[in-house]
Amino acid sequence: MLDFRFPTALQMVLSVAVAEKLGVRSTSAVLAAGLEANPSFIRKLMVPLTKNGIIVSTLGRNGSIHLGRPVEQITLRDIYLSVIDDKRIWAARPEVPARCLVSANACWYFKSVVNEAEEASLEVLARHTVADALAELERGDKRACAEYMARAGQDAETAEK
Repeated sequence: MLDFRFPTALQMVLSVAVAEKLGVRSTSAVLAAGLEANPSFIRKLMVPLTKNGIIVSTLGRNGSIHLGRPVEQITLRDIYLSVIDDKRIWAARPEVPARCLVSANACWYFKSVVNEAEEASLEVLARHTVADALAELERGDKRACAEYMARAGQDAETAEK
């Protein structure tokens, strides 16, 4: 079963950051509609994100969601670890009786390789901040716009002006 907690939480945080930049109010209902996600799933993801200081939520009729710290201080690793609980990327099989070379050693070997892979993944996520992601999305948006305009027969330089 695929786990969508991390990509959804990342999109939530990015959406809140963009809304703050534009001076627009973010709510769980707005996020759910924008991400085409179940509102209860969005609220469920808000709990650990709030607990870990990634977002701050105010209640009430005029309540809203804001970032808990500057975009430069939130890494993708922070978001990932906040929402995945203790779920590992890959789960090892339960220990099996040692009947041969494979059954006696495969489990510890698999665990060591998986631990190494997970640490490498976390190191990559730690190198990327929400600020980096927003900058990359903006660059991608400009590229997509230029490609669209070029396909429409317009000069990309004219489109950027």
